[in-house]
Amino acid sequence: MRGWVLVATALAAGMACSRSGEKTAPRVAPPPAKPATFLGSEACGGCHPEEFARWRASHHALAMQPASETTVLGDFTGDGPARSDMHARVFRRDGRFGFSAEGADGAVHDFEIAYTFGVDPLQQYLVPFSGGRLQATGFAWDARRRGQGGQRWFDLHPGDKIPPGDPLHWTGPAGAWNFQCAECHSTDLQKGWQAAESRYETSWSEVSVGCEACHGPGSAHRLWAEGKGSTGAPPSGAGDGLEVALRGKRGARWSFDGQSPIAKRVGEPDSRAELEACGRCHSRRAVLAEPYRYGRPLLDTHLPSLLESGLYFDDGQIRDEVYEWGSFLQSRMYVAGVTCSDCHEPHSGKLRAPGNATCAQCHQPAHYDSVAHHHHAVGSAAANCVSCHMPTRLYMVVHARHDHSLRLPRPDLSMRLGTPNACQGCHTERTAQWATEAIGRWRGSATPPRAHFAEALVAGRQGRADAEERLAALADDASQPAIARATAVRELAPWLTLRSIPSVERAARDEDPLLRLAAAEVAQAVAPDRGVVLATSLLRDPVRAVRIAAGRFLAAVPPALLPPSAARPLADALAEWEASQRANDDRPEAHVSLGALHAQRGENEAARQEYESALRLGPWFVPTYLDLADLERSEGRDDRAGEWLEKALALAPDNPDVHLAIGLLRVREGRLEDAVHALRRAARLAPEDAHPTVVYAMALQSQGHASEAMAALDALHRRRPGDREPLLALATIAREAGEPGRARAAAQDLLALEPDEPGAENLVRELGETPSAEPDDRTR
Repeated sequence: MRGWVLVATALAAGMACSRSGEKTAPRVAPPPAKPATFLGSEACGGCHPEEFARWRASHHALAMQPASETTVLGDFTGDGPARSDMHARVFRRDGRFGFSAEGADGAVHDFEIAYTFGVDPLQQYLVPFSGGRLQATGFAWDARRRGQGGQRWFDLHPGDKIPPGDPLHWTGPAGAWNFQCAECHSTDLQKGWQAAESRYETSWSEVSVGCEACHGPGSAHRLWAEGKGSTGAPPSGAGDGLEVALRGKRGARWSFDGQSPIAKRVGEPDSRAELEACGRCHSRRAVLAEPYRYGRPLLDTHLPSLLESGLYFDDGQIRDEVYEWGSFLQSRMYVAGVTCSDCHEPHSGKLRAPGNATCAQCHQPAHYDSVAHHHHAVGSAAANCVSCHMPTRLYMVVHARHDHSLRLPRPDLSMRLGTPNACQGCHTERTAQWATEAIGRWRGSATPPRAHFAEALVAGRQGRADAEERLAALADDASQPAIARATAVRELAPWLTLRSIPSVERAARDEDPLLRLAAAEVAQAVAPDRGVVLATSLLRDPVRAVRIAAGRFLAAVPPALLPPSAARPLADALAEWEASQRANDDRPEAHVSLGALHAQRGENEAARQEYESALRLGPWFVPTYLDLADLERSEGRDDRAGEWLEKALALAPDNPDVHLAIGLLRVREGRLEDAVHALRRAARLAPEDAHPTVVYAMALQSQGHASEAMAALDALHRRRPGDREPLLALATIAREAGEPGRARAAAQDLLALEPDEPGAENLVRELGETPSAEPDDRTR
């Protein structure tokens, strides 16, 4: 099972309770409660006029609007955003807005705009297509003031020529509003994918992000307000008929105690319901179920990304478009109990106060809003708290978004790890000097900054010899953010030995669901018996994402190894997993995931049908071709496998997985010279992935080029000294090549990394040398 296979969840059923009436009343079952329905934001405004007025001018209220004279911000009287590959020209006709541009067939067509999409700092437009699709334009209007560089058309993919048929072309799946954007720009969105007809019947109760997008359907609340509510408690338990209890705890407040310049929370802390509700759209995540059920934990309804390489920098700063949730979970503010509405007025979305005054709610200005603290001129842009602690990164060309991890600037980490820092934008030439001075101050401080997790993640990603030790230590460090610890657990997978497996087992018992999820995802890398025990314990987890990750692993385990008590919860977890894939079955990834499960079970015809569905939806999705080739291989049809691989190669000539699969096919065909060529290509395209180089080295050896094979493995070992696979291959090849000294050295290096691994110890003994490291007395 390849790592890209989607692991997803379905939505857990809501819990409700009903209280009996008076003790003397007969116990009569109440009639089934009717599901609450959506009323629209206008219905809320009658009782909540102030909140409604603030919301009406918010970005949420303007997230998506029918195109009209008042909602369209762009200048449709000029030429528009000229592009060599799109030829976009805007126009107005009969009070309607449109543009001419390159369509899916490569020809230029006229397109009419149906909706606006966003208002600040840019506005895109939505175009209706056949099959119920709405496509977002590949260009946008810069809504900033002219003095800020705005009031112009611009290309969202500057410098790139994206041809028709490419998924990133504006007519392709990357621009499909129904899947990519709709849930977070409308209220009560029902995607409505009709698989049999390959069309959408998407609907909503409100075109923009209304009151009920956060609070849930309002009909029960209105009944409560009119005095007609039932005697039972509403799902949220708030007593007001709302499904999501976002109101803060009574008596809870932030207060200075006179001892510290930072306020502390007084009274009962708020629940995390607000962050869970906001995280639905303000995180990088996959949708796990339809329809959305309000008031459930985020990991019951969505699968958020951890601090993955490529999405975040190694120190957790935002890199790709990850929004705010994942960075805020890293912050001290989150740990202290700060929630979104402490800084943002929830209905307008604006800050609670201008400039540094928002921070001054909890950070005394005399201490923090001073030259002694920020080292910049009072009133300058650099003196703003966010300039240092919430630096911005540009997305969609003009949208500067703040990193919400609220961290200290760390130019010293930048020097070692290549991560950005808030200082370098203005002080590029002085960064090294500033870093030296800062490190000196921190070392002399009685309260140095919290230990940083970047070094551990870098150790794992670079394959350093201390990767296992550092990642396990991070996973166990309760002072570190849970999202960082969960990332460490996930990245432990290739390094796990008996020394670090207990860290994964502790994560499986942690109160934070992110750690339990990560433990379930790496269970397959744990020794078989302990991995089964770990995953089985998570089949009944209260969070559905965890249950499904555990079930997906256990589906590959022979039934004889599972306890009888696991049969029912495993079946339930797999049913939830399949339902989650069906919720995304307008995407090829979901069908490939389902196909992989069928293939794993030996249900080849069902697997083939899923792969064919994936091809129809996304003929550009390369993993489909690789899995089809593997299916043909399993049935003894390497000629058909080769045809699928040639198609994959035509789509992705620089994909290392494609070249690796072709190389292995050539080995089976006995075409060893061609195999070596393909495997060499795979190794060069993925220099930080040990496996292609190891396979390439084995092919070289089979061709009589043992010296070249050992040189490739030596180079790989120098780059990634913590990887076990190259050392095992090097020891084996060196022994067969008649170089026992070189073989023993590699085996000893392997034993140093895995002192409690019997296989490493046995290899050293076979090579005629007593192991130098004493094995651990633990057993699997």
